[in-house]
Amino acid sequence: MTEVDSGAEQITSSSRIKLHELASRRDGNEWIIGRIATGRCVAVPDEGIRAIRLLDEGLSIAQVATHLGSDGEAEDDEDGIDVVQFARDLAGLGFIAAVDGNQIPQSAAPKSSFSMLHPHQVRFALSPIIPIFVLCLLLSATVSAVRRPDLRPNYRDLLWSQQGSAVMGLTIAASWILLVLHELAHLIVARAVGVPARINFGTRLQFLVMQTDISGIELASRRHRMTAYLAGIAVNLTVASLAMLTLALVSPNGTSARIIAALVLISLLPLTFQCMIFMRTDLYFVLQDFMRCRNLYDDGRKYAAYLLQRTLHTGTETNPPLHDPSRILEPIERRAVRLYSIGLVAGTVMCLGLMAIITLPAEYTLLRSAISRLGPNYTRWEHLDAAFVLASICGTNALWAVTRWKSRAKRNS
Repeated sequence: MTEVDSGAEQITSSSRIKLHELASRRDGNEWIIGRIATGRCVAVPDEGIRAIRLLDEGLSIAQVATHLGSDGEAEDDEDGIDVVQFARDLAGLGFIAAVDGNQIPQSAAPKSSFSMLHPHQVRFALSPIIPIFVLCLLLSATVSAVRRPDLRPNYRDLLWSQQGSAVMGLTIAASWILLVLHELAHLIVARAVGVPARINFGTRLQFLVMQTDISGIELASRRHRMTAYLAGIAVNLTVASLAMLTLALVSPNGTSARIIAALVLISLLPLTFQCMIFMRTDLYFVLQDFMRCRNLYDDGRKYAAYLLQRTLHTGTETNPPLHDPSRILEPIERRAVRLYSIGLVAGTVMCLGLMAIITLPAEYTLLRSAISRLGPNYTRWEHLDAAFVLASICGTNALWAVTRWKSRAKRNS
């Protein structure tokens, strides 16, 4: 892949730069600035935002440095900034449109999903009435389950038919529909804020996931950020609540009641995955936001790697002592990263362990059984049932492998 020239090398102390339209918000002792169109964001100190505003007014870099220095923040002061290097960093982030009147070539912004949706068309998603409605539905369903124990979800609800293919067919179809609605909810809220948002496939350890890239939502208000993070969970809870309330109104002995009961459980089961915050789920982003962490996952992973290296490390003259990567973080963020690293390691080991002792043996058994039922001694229906199982397992694993390979290729490009 050819890398687009960011224009950083053109910048000198006499340069005047033109910035792209940038959004910003205060975040503790820093500012979050970025381009909503590309989703690129960065945290800068107070003098950084002041430098950006002065540059945006058309001052040269030398003039900006003078202005900052006149307030006791000279660029060679330890609390100040090197304005030339700062401007070059902004160019590397794609925040600069032109240097001394020369336009900087721009990489094409990633194409957004459902581009026909415009912010004004989905502004309703930001209404405070929606979370109140979801909470009322959830409360009503909870009260119904308390008053009628027969409505409470049970694993047997998934086994609504004696035909395994019918059970798998409903589970797969309903799960995919819910998954699309879940991700579409993230996209709609982000689009209402003005963030482009893109839906694609991704992987989390051994799991194939559909995910929505809402990079740029960090520039929105906290209420809008939380609405975007929790929108998918709200969809699952809404569907489960509506299904349970419907179940309370129909005959408990019919096929329709068994299917509705299965839908309740199918809607709720994905929420257990959301609790796995060590895999950057929706609740991970909620936690990261509340703890005011910039990148909880990467910082936690680096700290866990540091602990492992320190355990195996022996300090010598040729093998200097290791440096704790969390030391550069603020105290509250440092504590969050260290605690998160414990859950990150424990959760990862647990998931990979369960895959080794449960998932892989179960898939192997299903595959072996399905292959044996393709023989001549079985009926056509059994052939179709076996083919369905083979297609489901092999197709899912093939899609996981392709998605994983594409993700790695994109990171290395």
